[in-house]
Amino acid sequence: MGKKVLVVEDSSTMRSLIVTTVEDILGFEAVEVKNGIEALKALPTQSFDLIITDINMPNINGLEVVKFVKENPRYKAIPMIIVSTEQGEKEIQKGLALGASEYVTKPFHPDNLKKVIHKVMN
Repeated sequence: MGKKVLVVEDSSTMRSLIVTTVEDILGFEAVEVKNGIEALKALPTQSFDLIITDINMPNINGLEVVKFVKENPRYKAIPMIIVSTEQGEKEIQKGLALGASEYVTKPFHPDNLKKVIHKVMN
């Protein structure tokens, strides 16, 4: 059975790049959502092996998604990767402190994301 990845990204272009990396390069199944609210709605409906989330999104941002997942006993074991334009050390440390496994800054090469996904899932 293949791995299932929840991709939380409001930019359709960036979401497409992440989904292509997850599905075409890694052979995993990607479930796409456009924001944090959709992510919170998707979580109880399916089992995910990984969550990749942006930070800057309307309504519920990616850091709030990370916090919710890591504080919820049902989901806290799911590894999470933050993908964001926020490149400051303070933002990176905040995301990792909330429980994200890795932090990837945009722009990135798909090979870099692939390596990070392998690292987190192995």
